Amino acid sequence: MPKPRESIYKRYIPAVAAKPDFGGPAYWFIFSSGRLLVSESSGMIGIPLAQSVEQLHIAPVRTLYLGTFEEIPCFAVEAPSDAAEPEELVFRPLRPLYDVMDEDLFHLAGKAIQMIAWDDTHQFCSRCGTPTVLSQIERSRECPECGLVSYPRLAPAVITAILKDKQILLAHARNFQNNMYGLIAGFVEPGETLEDCVKREIMEEVGIKVHNIRYFSSQQWPFPHSLMVGFVADYESGEITVDGEEIVHAAWFDPDSLPNIPPKVSIARKIIDWYVENYS
Repeated sequence: MPKPRESIYKRYIPAVAAKPDFGGPAYWFIFSSGRLLVSESSGMIGIPLAQSVEQLHIAPVRTLYLGTFEEIPCFAVEAPSDAAEPEELVFRPLRPLYDVMDEDLFHLAGKAIQMIAWDDTHQFCSRCGTPTVLSQIERSRECPECGLVSYPRLAPAVITAILKDKQILLAHARNFQNNMYGLIAGFVEPGETLEDCVKREIMEEVGIKVHNIRYFSSQQWPFPHSLMVGFVADYESGEITVDGEEIVHAAWFDPDSLPNIPPKVSIARKIIDWYVENYS
């Protein structure tokens, strides 16, 4: 298995409330309709640094503190859908920025957009309908009427490379563009272990059994709020039989004759690249 990437926590310290004496520049992760406000210079992408969001001529819908990145405060901001782009800054979709942006800042931007989405959908108590209050001691919103506390939720999902001899199983899902092929993936259901989910999803989608399931790595996936947990498994038995609903075609491929595969931002690509490196 590959060496894990450096932890974001070497550079980032999470927190829910800014220090009262904060007065210097901060990173502003500003989103409008899911697009991130960035600077562009020599092919590289940067996050705006300013003393206030108003300095960037943005009227925020909501602002959440994220903590510090290399000792610089960080804020997540939702801007109106019709927000104008400040001078020398542009709104860009987040996913394509992976290759042209500091990786830790990219993942912090992913956290920012998830926190904005969570805050937006938890303004009212799901039990009694009372407006909720943002906690200043933990990442939560609390109902002042009935006491219900709501925390950010993640949807865990597994994604698995299935190996048979020196081949890998790749599948084309109905919603994939450009005839792309990827790995078998799916969300964990209540009552399942991660390994149970691996076996169930593979059986449901391509009709085969696997064994020797081993952990690869994980990746936060803020599209919209998943945690992808990667595995490698060995083929055990069965013939490929696609479900015809989510998966429309699947086949075994050699490392030197792969179809169109996912971009580098995804854990699917990281697993496939590991397979090619080790099985070519």
